[in-house]
Amino acid sequence: MKPNLLAHLALALLVLSWAGRASAAPPHVHLSAARNISAAEKQTASTTSDKRQEGPSQKALEIARPFGFPITNSMVVSWIVAIALIMFAQYATRNMKAVPEGAQNFWEWMVEGLYSFLEGIIGPRLIGRTFWFFASVFIFILSANWVGLIPGVGTIGWGHRTSEGFKVDAPFFRGANADVNLTLAMALVFFGCWIVWAVREDGLLGFLKELFAPKGETDGALKVVMVVVFFASGCLEIISILFRPISLSFRLYGNVFAGENMLDAMATLVPRLGWLLPVPFYFLELMVGIIQALVFMLLTAVFTLLICQREEEVAAKCS
Repeated sequence: MKPNLLAHLALALLVLSWAGRASAAPPHVHLSAARNISAAEKQTASTTSDKRQEGPSQKALEIARPFGFPITNSMVVSWIVAIALIMFAQYATRNMKAVPEGAQNFWEWMVEGLYSFLEGIIGPRLIGRTFWFFASVFIFILSANWVGLIPGVGTIGWGHRTSEGFKVDAPFFRGANADVNLTLAMALVFFGCWIVWAVREDGLLGFLKELFAPKGETDGALKVVMVVVFFASGCLEIISILFRPISLSFRLYGNVFAGENMLDAMATLVPRLGWLLPVPFYFLELMVGIIQALVFMLLTAVFTLLICQREEEVAAKCS
């Protein structure tokens, strides 16, 4: 694997993990507040809270605030995943060999497989410019989804005892993609990259023509009609483009958060079998993890192809 490609992958992983911080402060609950509740208040509140909220919280939990900087349990997991991937990439490519083996063999197999797969979708012209993002986002989302299934994530933390056992109120770790802040941040990073790629590929005027200009050859009154129709279509396309980050982020967040709720429900359905019932669903979530990573990568790749694809390439594919 080329060193500049590795550098792009490492940079993208850091950006994706760091970007989740941007909107993290407002919707989170502070861990110290959960710890400082008196024992009497915990006992009286436990019965009502158990009835009021079932399953994992929709909000990530703030576990620290060094120098006024909020750190949540989902951010910790995202940083762990990003740092682990960067360290593994550095280790796998530290001593490159002509005949790869071990970690280098696995890393090259994964990167080259993604490269060939995406090249068949977006073409050789776009792949060199955009592969760093698509590969990074797939590897990061997949790793974060699977790390969120490790026992202890969401189940180790501060809590209280109930009649059915110990209930965790403030977990130290939370699945990274079960926090909408991270998924929205990744979608917004893609949205920024998408605009840059589109302008670099088509130019600012070509970008606007791609959205609003009529396609095909027409004359006379029909041309005027087509101009109006395509302008209205372009306005609708703008609305669709603005909603893409929202749909991308909530699709990933919703599936991952739903999986966490399903595993929690299976673990608490029958208290004495809480260690056994979730096992089949863990295999389901492993599959969901890779599917959601693939869906996010493919959607971003297709969105990029649609705006950067030239008319001669479309004609060549149709012929």
